[in-house]
Amino acid sequence: MSLLPVEEALERVLALVAPLPAETVPLREGAGRVMTMPVTAGLTQPPFSGSAMDGYWLDAADHLPSAKLQVVGESAAGRSYQGEITRGQAIRIFTGAPVPREGGVVVLQENTTREGDWITLADSLSGNDNIRPKGQDFAKGAPFHPARPLNARDLGLLAAMNVAQLEVHRKPVVAIIATGDELVMPGETPGPDQIISSNSFIVAAQVEAMGGIARMLPIARDDRESLRMVFDLAKGADLIVTSGGASVGDHDLVGEVAAELGLERSFWKIAMRPGKPLMAGRMGEAVLLGLPGNPVSATVCAELFLKPMLAKMQGRDPQITPRRAVLGCDLGPTGPRTHYMRACLSATDGLPMIMPFDNQDSGILSILAQADALLICERDSGPHKQGTEMCYLPLM
Repeated sequence: MSLLPVEEALERVLALVAPLPAETVPLREGAGRVMTMPVTAGLTQPPFSGSAMDGYWLDAADHLPSAKLQVVGESAAGRSYQGEITRGQAIRIFTGAPVPREGGVVVLQENTTREGDWITLADSLSGNDNIRPKGQDFAKGAPFHPARPLNARDLGLLAAMNVAQLEVHRKPVVAIIATGDELVMPGETPGPDQIISSNSFIVAAQVEAMGGIARMLPIARDDRESLRMVFDLAKGADLIVTSGGASVGDHDLVGEVAAELGLERSFWKIAMRPGKPLMAGRMGEAVLLGLPGNPVSATVCAELFLKPMLAKMQGRDPQITPRRAVLGCDLGPTGPRTHYMRACLSATDGLPMIMPFDNQDSGILSILAQADALLICERDSGPHKQGTEMCYLPLM
């Protein structure tokens, strides 16, 4: 079986998933979610014409240099002036307060001189009326439906529109399964041939950072009965993510057991490193993504494939857009597989400089923890000289 290019593999995994159905959530829970239908404003904003400044409201006909007017009342936010007002009179008004009627202007307080209940306007006056007209922001019934995740500013607008609930794509439920007799959980004492399981914690954090719901299941041992039991616990999930057991060997049973349980495999091997053994396909009502057992390989594959899948399932744009940086050292040729090298970025006057770590062993988690980028060295490319512009993916 030939190795699948990364781009084609991504197309195939994205074809396996679709935006999830809608659910209704309170506005408070809308951040980061994508709306499935528009909402309309329940009122007009502002609901009245109001002052944009602290000062004095007066009839436009009285807005004359050096004019002298009597102050007959006050209008503040939440407490409007209810009395009559005629030519030659003014009211003290504060920012956000309703104006007493149309056809007036607000003169800034610094452009007046007050003595008792009388004000005198300045010799030179601005042409601005300093009034925010009714409906300046939006009118009742105005629609709102951004085709992107909602941010804090969106929630503020929706709140002002008097929208209390939203229809958004449901969060994907992701069942996470680590496999292998060699694994024990953090806090346990490993045997002489065992290691601590870390992949599930990496994947769970990535899922939650993308807005999904992570269900970390028990470690599945390298026997069919244990794998079937843990797969059974994954029922109800939208996506099942396994790590380990996706390669070829007497103890790599994940693909075999998944096939027995109905997996329709889409592909298996990808032309990339780290992370060549990657499995994906449909499994009943869910989609299965089988990551490599190596923690670094699993992390890189999750960045490239799991995150876009989760984005699409939530109605977001799943496309990965690499950024550009200047290479900080010479690199040799890449070879037949695209290499995603752990690297660090540093600021310069132009593009950032990217420096890959000398040791790219895919078993070293300490280097992965220090990295803030994956330098992309395309397959069959290079050598690359210092100063060359290269693509990279940021690690958050």
